[in-house]
Amino acid sequence: MTTKVLKVGIAGYGVVGKRRGDCVERHPDLELVAVCDRVFKDDGVLPNGIRHFRTYQQLLEQDLDVLIVCVTNDIAAEVTQAGLNLGLHVFCEKPPGRDISDITRVIETEKLNPNCRLMYGFNHRYHDSVQDALKIIRSGRFGKIINMRGVYGKSKLITFNQADWRAKREIAGGGVLLDQGIHMVDLMRLMAGEFVDVQSFISNGHWGYNVEDNAYALMRTKDGVVAMLNSSATQWRHQFSLDINMQRGGVILRGILTGSKSYGNETMTLVTADPDKDNGDPKEELFEYSDDPSWDSEIAAFTQSILHNQPVQNGTSRDAFETMKLVYKIYYADPIWRNKFNIENPEVPQ
Repeated sequence: MTTKVLKVGIAGYGVVGKRRGDCVERHPDLELVAVCDRVFKDDGVLPNGIRHFRTYQQLLEQDLDVLIVCVTNDIAAEVTQAGLNLGLHVFCEKPPGRDISDITRVIETEKLNPNCRLMYGFNHRYHDSVQDALKIIRSGRFGKIINMRGVYGKSKLITFNQADWRAKREIAGGGVLLDQGIHMVDLMRLMAGEFVDVQSFISNGHWGYNVEDNAYALMRTKDGVVAMLNSSATQWRHQFSLDINMQRGGVILRGILTGSKSYGNETMTLVTADPDKDNGDPKEELFEYSDDPSWDSEIAAFTQSILHNQPVQNGTSRDAFETMKLVYKIYYADPIWRNKFNIENPEVPQ
């Protein structure tokens, strides 16, 4: 096991890049040495002594051990591959690119660099409510999952002064499903397994961009678990909700702690049911979460995998691939949307 402090560079120093930078600076085994972003007018040094550059190529000329990728979707795969090919450990924000071909190319590069750790930022996996729900599900306390219902919605495609690239297909690759709903897709996979049957309706009828502002999906695993999902950019009251119904009860997740605080309090409700006695009013137990350690926990897990030379456990390239594949199954399942944007069948090798 190595004991040296790992030198970190961040490609893309916007809101998310800065938040990741704060996590790096709080971690005793990491040192942030340089960042890059197109907003910088020239190269220089930030007030805290961190060097900054305009391009990721300049960033990668620095003495680094770790690269954190927080760039736009159109170059996320390109920057990730460049870091891996230099022998760097890479942490990349979701989504891994614009489409399945992007993550496929990254995986090919990853295979050529087996000593490098690669992890994707599916941050919601690290929220305490999700971690606790997963423990309950895997314990078998309430039996097997029967079905799931999830809503993840915000009021616009572009919120909280975000850059408008998220509404441009050539840069983003997709709209609210790929940008935000991908978290719910990933959690449903994590809890229920892989979905083999998918039906959907995809729409951009309200905001009128060439990416979706609503996605409605009905999905089923080979074991018969059915999941319903609405990923929305017309949810005027921002919402995160996930109901997991099981044979003898269930788990209800409401709210998610975010920087905007607009999704409400983060809670988990455990429902203990007796199907032979209860008449729709079972015993419930409410848990509330006031802190969000997910960002630090995620970076800590990545760092541990590097320092201890262990495989990444959550947010692997395989997780990224399967989640992207399911997102594109949802796109493809709507024949109108499929034909409108020439979306290829994700089941056919690229």
